Amino acid sequence: MAVELDRTVSVEKSPATPVDAKVHSKKSGSEETTLQFLASIASVLVVGLFVITFVLQAFEIPSSSMVKTLLVGDHVFVDRITLAPPSKWFPLIHTRPVQRGDIIVFLKPGEPDLFLVKRVIGMPGDRIHLNDGVVSLNGVPQAEPYKMSNEEAGFGQQYNPYRDQFPSIAPESDGNVTAEWQVALPTHVVNGDLVVPPGEFFAMGDNRPVSLDSRYWGFVPQANIVGRPLFVYWSFETPEDQVDKRAMSERLGFLLHQVIHFFDETRWKRTLHLVR
Repeated sequence: MAVELDRTVSVEKSPATPVDAKVHSKKSGSEETTLQFLASIASVLVVGLFVITFVLQAFEIPSSSMVKTLLVGDHVFVDRITLAPPSKWFPLIHTRPVQRGDIIVFLKPGEPDLFLVKRVIGMPGDRIHLNDGVVSLNGVPQAEPYKMSNEEAGFGQQYNPYRDQFPSIAPESDGNVTAEWQVALPTHVVNGDLVVPPGEFFAMGDNRPVSLDSRYWGFVPQANIVGRPLFVYWSFETPEDQVDKRAMSERLGFLLHQVIHFFDETRWKRTLHLVR
């Protein structure tokens, strides 16, 4: 990022120049070059820290809730700028409001330390309901080509009333629904549709049969949104239960596995794959 400008200090040999003066000049030049090198390293670290903190952030996908769009073991860079509130101190930065269909990374409501990635299905004011797993938005059934069906996910014709007929079935019927959402959900249902309140969004995973999303814990507040995934910078074949392994020996074992199988288990075709 920063390029060091190497300035060579030369001392012309002349009888008028004392020997000790020539030595002193070379020493000064060496000290200046060292300072330049340290300044260059410091500037790289500062810029890198700024980028990681405010511009891009790396995340790993630990679950299959966004298959086919994102796979377990995908490592993505997340754009933290575009969906951020407009900045008055730097108006040249491009920002925009969240749009329907955006894939977002956000802090799960009620669990501020847990990052999730889902797709925005409902905007503020939208009316949503599912009929046999098909999303209707403001009364219009949606095609959703990115969605994983029960058959594609290997569930066949398996039917889940709460999941597939949302919000027609009482939330108490499904054990995955949070206690807070069981209370709040009925207050947002109007004429059989879930109405998204101002400043919040309804988000769902593309792998609908397995995704625990807004159907189970509620709306995503604007303030919880961290950014949007841009592209996959590395993808490695990873078992879905790896995220649940907490023992240090298990984690070190998988790290060693990644080193040994870096070339044959890396999904090379997904490198630089754009997330859409």
